[in-house]
Amino acid sequence: MSRRRLRSSTVVLGGMGVLAAAITSCGSEPDKRCVDPITREVLPNYECDGNGTRSGTYYYGGSTSSGKVSGGSFDKAAVERGGFGCSGSGGG
Repeated sequence: MSRRRLRSSTVVLGGMGVLAAAITSCGSEPDKRCVDPITREVLPNYECDGNGTRSGTYYYGGSTSSGKVSGGSFDKAAVERGGFGCSGSGGG
């Protein structure tokens, strides 16, 4: 009898994990990094806020390797994340 309870608890906990992932993915923002738009070199965030000497631009998604970004986009809408049941037309 305890085996049966263990299985049903596992199913409930697994289902809750899927639900939690769906809820958080609907509202999550893609990663953003401040980068030089020409060299794609990662810059400090203040360079994108207009307080630096360089003119940085936010780069969304992708990854960083050797101080440069790739695999993402300068267009946030191009990398918006969607989850289970997300419409993709949500605000952000």
